[in-house]
Amino acid sequence: MAAPDGLSTEIATFSERRSRSLYVARRFAPYLTGSVLDVGCYEAPLREILKDVRYVGVDMAGKPDVTIDLDTGAALPFADASFRTVICIEVLEHLEHLHAMFDELVRVSAETIVVSLPNCWRDARRPIERGRGHFAHYGLPAEAPTDRHRWFFSYGEAIEFVRARAARHGLEVVELFGTEMHRGGLLRAARRLRYPGMKYLNRYAQTLWAVLHKPGPR
Repeated sequence: MAAPDGLSTEIATFSERRSRSLYVARRFAPYLTGSVLDVGCYEAPLREILKDVRYVGVDMAGKPDVTIDLDTGAALPFADASFRTVICIEVLEHLEHLHAMFDELVRVSAETIVVSLPNCWRDARRPIERGRGHFAHYGLPAEAPTDRHRWFFSYGEAIEFVRARAARHGLEVVELFGTEMHRGGLLRAARRLRYPGMKYLNRYAQTLWAVLHKPGPR
């Protein structure tokens, strides 16, 4: 289990949504029992992966069990503490009312919240340095996109956000760690020497993962 400081990283590369879902199912297996609410599930691959679990997926598109527009800022249509675990993977950055949705994740969870946030700086750094003129999820397309990121933040800012919201709700930060792409050990070591501490994470960490726990017995 990773130390809850956000500074440790694991190696993980996801070629498609399903591979990320397989990682989630394996990496967070101890928390994905009983009942699970998947907020922003899209095609809901975890529905078939998780066995013996009361799974409910919600989203505005794809194959959710409950179709709702997550971007309105409205409350989730569930009572307080309805699910043992609530997960929200690579979703919050797409929502205008990000803070309100985070509060909703906490409200409907009885025990655990698992969230992930992308490191937007990493995705943008190289295209900007090379003058490419555009990068994924942002920009100014000629036609209104069906989906885009509403927020642009660094890995360090994502850590600060999670810690602050956890403190606001009195949550225990059980795990807080990053994932980064497969790279040779010598290359990673050289990069860490050149960009120590948070500089390295802001440049090369892909995703921040957090496991938050409500007060009380597990």
